[in-house]
Amino acid sequence: MSRRKLLAAFLPAVLAFAFVQESKPAKIFAHDTIHFGIVVSNIEAAAAFYGGVLGLAEREGFAAPAELCTAAGLTNGEPLQVRVFATSAENKDATMVKLMTVPGVTSRVSDNTFIHSQLGISYLTIRVLDLDASLARVRAAGGAVLAKGPVPLGERPESDQLAVVRDPDGNLIELIGPRH
Repeated sequence: MSRRKLLAAFLPAVLAFAFVQESKPAKIFAHDTIHFGIVVSNIEAAAAFYGGVLGLAEREGFAAPAELCTAAGLTNGEPLQVRVFATSAENKDATMVKLMTVPGVTSRVSDNTFIHSQLGISYLTIRVLDLDASLARVRAAGGAVLAKGPVPLGERPESDQLAVVRDPDGNLIELIGPRH
């Protein structure tokens, strides 16, 4: 095959590849994980649950002054106390849960009867290595598995299973993993 015919045969594929490469969006996120905050009624009880029961690693917390919170639109003139928990003690990019309290303020409780009971963020999913061990810790802390959980997510016996529990404020937490 001549060079001209070879070039003619492969040129459309090369141009298509170049177009696809240039049309990819540029990276816009600094981290591959998203951190989120949960306002809690009792930060000590929440910390015991997320750290001791669920097994998240506590990181250094912080206080956010009222001026900063107000300027950013987080609160209406109130400071925040924040305790930080992560899925890994070592990985700086691990997913973080920020448990927050506003001293002296009583917040309205969300309707977490079911995930569809209200609009907004409804539940947290945590993938675990041993669902039975995680549920044993929940039960030992006085918690319960909702409905008929754990329920299989596949047809094979080794398929991951799903169980839903509540934190001390009633927030829904989905635990997914294998049973041992």
